[in-house]
Amino acid sequence: MKIGIDGRAAKWYRGTGIGTYTYQLLKNLKLVDASNEYYFFWPGDDYDFLQRGPLIKVEEISHKKDLFWEEVHIPIRLSEERIEIYHVPQNGIGLPRCKESKYVVTIHDLIPYTMPETVGKGYLRIFLNQVPRIMEEADLIITVSEYSKKDIIRYFNLTPDRIVVTHLAPEDFYRPLPSDQLKPFLKKYNLLPGYILYVGGFSHRKNIKAIIRAFALIKDQLPENYRLVIAGSPGRSYEDLMKLIRQKGLEERVDLPGFIPVKEMVYLYNAAKLFVYPSYYEGFGLPPLEAMACGIPVITSNVTSIPEVVGDGAETVNPSDEVSLAELMYRVLSDREFWFDLHKRGMKRVAQFDWRKTAAQTLQAYYKLYQSECM
Repeated sequence: MKIGIDGRAAKWYRGTGIGTYTYQLLKNLKLVDASNEYYFFWPGDDYDFLQRGPLIKVEEISHKKDLFWEEVHIPIRLSEERIEIYHVPQNGIGLPRCKESKYVVTIHDLIPYTMPETVGKGYLRIFLNQVPRIMEEADLIITVSEYSKKDIIRYFNLTPDRIVVTHLAPEDFYRPLPSDQLKPFLKKYNLLPGYILYVGGFSHRKNIKAIIRAFALIKDQLPENYRLVIAGSPGRSYEDLMKLIRQKGLEERVDLPGFIPVKEMVYLYNAAKLFVYPSYYEGFGLPPLEAMACGIPVITSNVTSIPEVVGDGAETVNPSDEVSLAELMYRVLSDREFWFDLHKRGMKRVAQFDWRKTAAQTLQAYYKLYQSECM
């Protein structure tokens, strides 16, 4: 097979679930496949991480989001290179209208359909305008959880055999670290170790306010002077979060270090005592697995795809029940045996997820499509 992949999301969205997925897919496919040819479209020239060789070509294209590359240049190259399967990993956005090969798209979630009020207006407009056409033109759809597969079937009335599920995984640098390796990171961001941690976006669906309110309920009863760290690029809700922090009198107990580069995230997780992620909706939800991989106990939601992902490796709670969330946070932080049990369960669960496994399942999906066309 000759397989083309739009690799732009690996650079554009690095540090997000979609960016990590695309980056690791490009990196791992050739570790599990030594017989097929690959043609990667990449924005720029910084692609040293790719396993290059005689079966891999990298086409450098504009780093800008330019319709010319999607509607003119890429279809021409697909035709000239005789690409048989073309895969667009970023929800199919950028799929050319001129069809020169079989199309595979990865749909990570349908949040613009299920929770449109939590999505930026520009992305919402693009998603709602383009995804119906993408669903129609895609020959095979990959998604990242059984829950997302059900959403796709429900909203687009597709048959289950057109959809393949491949789970995501933490990157291999997420692992437990000795405490002395954390000191430079903690000094850089002026953080004290042993905090309660949230990592992710600032969208309403992430439910950060529930963490703040739950923390306010237990802060004076905790056995130690725990702090809350909320990490991520400040979004539209930043001022609302700061207002709530002030209302609860938590200005001296909450740290917001902002965006943390990908390669420093392992230190952020390792310095935590507990990771809390009470999201209302996830297509997959990588942060709980990243925390588990670092040996940090996890409390997360019992809704959407999250129970499928975390299994019995985390404690789950109704994201709307802030009292139960607070009680669970208190129990983990005050009961050493319970903390250690949750640590062990998380480490056992996360060991089931691996990017080579994801790449192998993706390759099987390519074969499924290719062989169906040859019959």
